[in-house]
Amino acid sequence: MLLAKLPVADWMENFTTWMTNTFAGLFAAIQSGGQATMDGLTDFLLFINPWVWIIGITILAFIISTRRIGITLFSFFGLLFIYNQGLWSDLMNTFTLVLLASLVSIIIGVPLGIWAAKSNRAQSVIKPILDFMQTMPAFVYLIPAVAFFGIGVVPGVFSSVIFALPPTVRMTNLGIRGVSTELIEAADSFGSTAWQKLIKVELPMAKNTILAGVNQTLMLALSMVVTASMIGAPGLGRGVLSALQRAQVGNGFVNGLALVILAIIIDRFTQYANERLSLASVMSEQQKKRRKQIRWITVGAAVLALIGVGVAQAATKGNTKAQETVNLSYVQWDSEVASTNVVGEVLRQMGYDVKLTALDNAVMWQSVGSGESDGMVSAWLPVTHKEQYDKYKSKVQDLGVNLKGVKVGLVVPSYMKVDSISDLTNEAGKTVTGIEPGAGVVSAAQSTVKDYDNLAGWQVSTSSTGAMTVALGKAIKEHKPLVVTGWSPHWMFSKYDLKYLKDPKGTMGKSEAIHTIVRQGLKDDMPEVYKVLDNFHWTQKDMEEVMLEINGGASPRKAAQNWIKSHKDEVAEWQK
Repeated sequence: MLLAKLPVADWMENFTTWMTNTFAGLFAAIQSGGQATMDGLTDFLLFINPWVWIIGITILAFIISTRRIGITLFSFFGLLFIYNQGLWSDLMNTFTLVLLASLVSIIIGVPLGIWAAKSNRAQSVIKPILDFMQTMPAFVYLIPAVAFFGIGVVPGVFSSVIFALPPTVRMTNLGIRGVSTELIEAADSFGSTAWQKLIKVELPMAKNTILAGVNQTLMLALSMVVTASMIGAPGLGRGVLSALQRAQVGNGFVNGLALVILAIIIDRFTQYANERLSLASVMSEQQKKRRKQIRWITVGAAVLALIGVGVAQAATKGNTKAQETVNLSYVQWDSEVASTNVVGEVLRQMGYDVKLTALDNAVMWQSVGSGESDGMVSAWLPVTHKEQYDKYKSKVQDLGVNLKGVKVGLVVPSYMKVDSISDLTNEAGKTVTGIEPGAGVVSAAQSTVKDYDNLAGWQVSTSSTGAMTVALGKAIKEHKPLVVTGWSPHWMFSKYDLKYLKDPKGTMGKSEAIHTIVRQGLKDDMPEVYKVLDNFHWTQKDMEEVMLEINGGASPRKAAQNWIKSHKDEVAEWQK
């Protein structure tokens, strides 16, 4: 006899809701303070000319590696490549996320590791928690991160800390437990206190093991960059995710290569720093004193530089007109990349500081509902985003349709000899190739498989938008059957000869429209922005112009600027 299913999912939902409601003030303070800290650090990193960073890091690589030419040249040409590809700003954002996530992990991890080494009972409690943190899929950490801290770099740091913390704890525990008992007994015989033993004997002897754990924490934090970009964390990960969603192999490779370069530089620098610390332990007292003086001079110069940058930035801000910031969110569908960039560029030309954030569909709706995003022009209604709209409709304002006549359905290459869903039998391995799990078109496809008797035994395989379009291109090249979840407008209809399958039962939904959704209160806070979003509407032909230019290699912003130049009258209507 089967036991009743435990409502674990409901328990976790209720616990997360309780945490969010109970500690809302604390989470808001952390989010605000953390965002300000990270914005300040990123602004400082970007304020300094990239050439200063490239040359400075190259010199540092030469010094810290004890004059090794390999890492010196790699640092120079690697950073030069990133700068040449226009990814310097993304690099600085990524470095900020990795640096802060690693610092928090180390600050928490080393004391926990010491505690675990000193207490078997503590170790028995901490180890299973670490096992849970390391084996739970990283995507799961995004859910509470968004619930607690909203979108942006702060939840990205939060999820990265959970994922990257265990190595520091484990290696600190291992290193201290591995200290020779003879040394401990010798320290005890000289009357050392527990604190003196820890500082003078155990930590120095365990230093190499602890630093190996720190190195792994840095690498794991860096590996979370792409995952964190799904909840709005800026940086190189966003470029990788965008390339994946849009099946752009070249852009994905360039952004991925930039991440590899950063990872190798961080890895080698931590290794060489460990080597230099080991050498420092055998230096004479005079050499140590000289090195300490140099270190304090360097720190003092850095502090003065920071003060100078702060004063310069304050003076700059004081001499320029303050810009209002508009936050627009969108999903990484080509249609929404096009429309969001066009609206964003119009607002920039009106003098606003516009931030565009690519998010997962559900997170996008939550960000507008919570007021973190001012709006979006990406709501497919009444079917595709029905679940999200029903959930957040009391917290947002629907400004109506910005694009009519969009469609979703099951799509096949035109050479397939089926015209209706009811004609399908065993084509394409009885599989519908879908996009991201949870997308409205995927949910509709799953309902379709259940409702059509001829689709018994069929399944919907979820992946990503990019993976789906790659599979479609490969199938067409090999002239093989394939059934995919499709929607228009989409560039795949311009590139390939495709057709929608008729849907006699209407399970894939009827013709849809894309709506503009804004947060409550936007009309009072930013009337000009509200007016533009309320007036924004265009045609499928307009959207396809921008999408084709983007898929031809132009950046989304450049494609938007070109479209605005050739459609000044339309744009003027939005601004009235």
